[in-house]
Amino acid sequence: MARDEQITNALTIDFEDWYQGLEIPYAEWDAFEDRIEAVGRKLLRILDEEKTTATFFILGYVAEKHPALVKEIEAAGHEIGTHGFSHTLIYTQTPEVFRAEMKRAVGFLENLTGQKVVGHRAPFFSITKDSLWALDVLGELGIRYDSSIFPVVNYRYGIADAPRFPYEIERGGHKFTEFPVSTLKIGNVTVPVAGGAYFRIYPYHLTKQFLKAVNRQNHPFTFYLHPWELDPEHPRVKVPRRIAELTHYFNLGATERRFRKLLRDFRFAPMKTVLNIN
Repeated sequence: MARDEQITNALTIDFEDWYQGLEIPYAEWDAFEDRIEAVGRKLLRILDEEKTTATFFILGYVAEKHPALVKEIEAAGHEIGTHGFSHTLIYTQTPEVFRAEMKRAVGFLENLTGQKVVGHRAPFFSITKDSLWALDVLGELGIRYDSSIFPVVNYRYGIADAPRFPYEIERGGHKFTEFPVSTLKIGNVTVPVAGGAYFRIYPYHLTKQFLKAVNRQNHPFTFYLHPWELDPEHPRVKVPRRIAELTHYFNLGATERRFRKLLRDFRFAPMKTVLNIN
């Protein structure tokens, strides 16, 4: 099947630097090497060469430090969404702190680009049953869709019985769409297949079959990637083995080749486009 005859899938980028997803406290970030400029432009070059646009869920901390880079992303035709400000697990925050950080992150992006931010993804997919109150804050801020509720079991995130495909949420008088990252149902088990470490752990031919399986059910696939996954030379720091060896640093050298192949094998667009949100 030609790419232009396929279902359009959602391509999303969690735009953060390499150390920001390692559960290192925000207050300690200044001690680490900043590599987002170089790898961010590498990612933009790949997307341009593969003629694909994406949703960039941009961390507020990164946006404030690199506003010119955000403008480059926007100028290249990509959607600008928010990834919050400090990459903190939401269920460890109070509603007041989360609201303040979100206002800061969203306000900065909107003032910088002149465009309304309509999409959100929580750090570590950390809208769980313990932090559903965060959805009320998103509604207050005018968010039109969220992509934070991962319908799996994981030590850090997940609502196992949440719907697997896009659905409507109404809370406190606000309506928006939840667009979860993709999973596959194998027997009674819901398996994460959507990107990130899963993309580097599974052989590419399996990822391809997973994506085809979701499309055969007439649903768009939601794929996500971090820019640091295209930077296999980024520094190694001491973190728990489950993070270092099993997820963060695993098979980084394969990411670019696999990512380019994915973009050639399937049709992708920003999440807002897939949802037909103006």
